[in-house]
Amino acid sequence: MRSRSGRSTDRSNRLPRRSPLPDVYLFPAVVGGGLGDIEETLAAGRRLAAVGCPVRLYQSPGRPLPREVDGPWDWPRSLRRVTRLAPRSPSALTVVPAWGVSAAPWRAGALGRAGPWAEEAEEVERAYGSRSTLHISLEEFARTLPVAVENRERLREGGVPAHALSGRLRASKEDGDLDRFRQAFHRFRAFDRPNVLHVFATFRRDPTFAREFPAAVQTGPLWPGRYAPAGRRSSSGRATHHVVWYASPASAERIAPSVVQGLTDRGTKTRLLIRTPRPWTRVRFPTWVEVASAPFSAARWSAEFRTSDLRIVTGSRTLLEALEVGGPFLYFNGILGEASRTRRHRPEKIIALLEAYRQRLAPDVRRDLGDFARGRRVTPVVRRAADRAGGWRRFPTHWGDPTFRPPFDEGGALIVAVARALARAPTDAAGIVQRVRAGSNP
Repeated sequence: MRSRSGRSTDRSNRLPRRSPLPDVYLFPAVVGGGLGDIEETLAAGRRLAAVGCPVRLYQSPGRPLPREVDGPWDWPRSLRRVTRLAPRSPSALTVVPAWGVSAAPWRAGALGRAGPWAEEAEEVERAYGSRSTLHISLEEFARTLPVAVENRERLREGGVPAHALSGRLRASKEDGDLDRFRQAFHRFRAFDRPNVLHVFATFRRDPTFAREFPAAVQTGPLWPGRYAPAGRRSSSGRATHHVVWYASPASAERIAPSVVQGLTDRGTKTRLLIRTPRPWTRVRFPTWVEVASAPFSAARWSAEFRTSDLRIVTGSRTLLEALEVGGPFLYFNGILGEASRTRRHRPEKIIALLEAYRQRLAPDVRRDLGDFARGRRVTPVVRRAADRAGGWRRFPTHWGDPTFRPPFDEGGALIVAVARALARAPTDAAGIVQRVRAGSNP
């Protein structure tokens, strides 16, 4: 924390010179199928750059960037791309999504291939020393499921029907699946590395997950930091109702006609912008719908997102963007199966949101959000959200954290606190990780 004392003109009264903040190296990568892993890494970089950390993207000479990284992203403005390490600080901080997947070195055994940033991470640690290098591992948002729940989700999403689920769960437990999963999770998250801090951002702390994996550090969300809250506003004075949809799931095209119908039923002039990573060919849209599959610039997307009256989001990063800007949104992360066998894909984020903010959302809004995420009642839900019907009139514009204490209340705040702790003790990376894992301030 900065001193509040005034600057003295007496040389003998000067404070000792502070150690510089650590050099920061961003190693963005796609871990699953979405691009949110890249944006989350850059969001952490923007937070660190804002407090004065030198932020760099380092590539070993001749090494390509991982797929999708060299795109139209919202990079920290002060970021420098370098191909040579030239330490200016006695310590280094790396930020990488899922360090055990993206930056871990080669390991013997199945699935032991080195991560795409393994060479660069090793070079940074060699240049600064392992005692002075701290790796921030950004784990999947809101995926803090206890082993038994994770196993149930694996079977449910794999297509096991509800009536057969209890029997399959018993058989799975008897076969030792829970123990195997626990061991694999520990291994491939690299919880044994003393200078890797695993940050599991979520909406609500799960005590069972914490007991099962004490090295996992749960925090509040790592907010994008790109939007000031819009506050309560009405679209009644606008000639056109603006809607944006970040439609990355492949199954989004299945519900698109129902989304368009819900907006058509309103009977007012509307503009719908659909951002998708792949061309859509099965649906013919009216002229007021734009389907954009080409890469978006960060500036254009921010402007479209900020000024929209309704946002349809997916995954984790656009969900957090919708919460940050404030105002009505719907969430769809994809569906699997057909007809009565339809089931949600990776629903833990919307489930966590609805549970953590149960008191903030009207019952009809909770029902609408839950049904839309399942691909049900799509047309009436879109119409209700766009019309601000019922509880949608009181949709929150600001979202506070309900469970965490500072600096664990926000992922970015904890990362900044870790960087400052490393500046104070540049050879104590493992000690800082140990304290944070124990729930103490860095």
